[in-house]
Amino acid sequence: MAHVFFGVGCLLAALWVFVEVLNVPNIATSNSNTGRIRGMSKAAAVLMWASFLAGGYWYVTFYKPDKSLILKGPLPLAHSLFMETKEHLVIMLLLLATYLPIAASNNLSANRGARQLVLGVSGLIALLALWTEGEGAMIAMGVKMALLAK
Repeated sequence: MAHVFFGVGCLLAALWVFVEVLNVPNIATSNSNTGRIRGMSKAAAVLMWASFLAGGYWYVTFYKPDKSLILKGPLPLAHSLFMETKEHLVIMLLLLATYLPIAASNNLSANRGARQLVLGVSGLIALLALWTEGEGAMIAMGVKMALLAK
């Protein structure tokens, strides 16, 4: 569950950054939320790395029997499509989450392009995190269906 917990934390941090950046031009003293934007962008990166490491440990240590069950069960797409896709999307998530604090270090109140970049990166993180959470649910469903079919 640590893998999922950290992943959802990354998703929430990215959404927080997204909303804070939307409010940058509307705040008279724009620097009032700069610290929160930078802090939450760093939190998103740390949480994504924690999720990646916890998920990688689980994958290497425990996934092999689950994979066998899934491939023999009624929903082999849970591995062949959803796990394979998730493995590749997670790398993009990791890169985007690592880049987010770098992009957020710009002067967002004075630079419209930097704001748009942070909005795009944090929005992509949120969308990809939701997508990979759904894929994780499909993988779990593949294991459950295989166990019920026995």
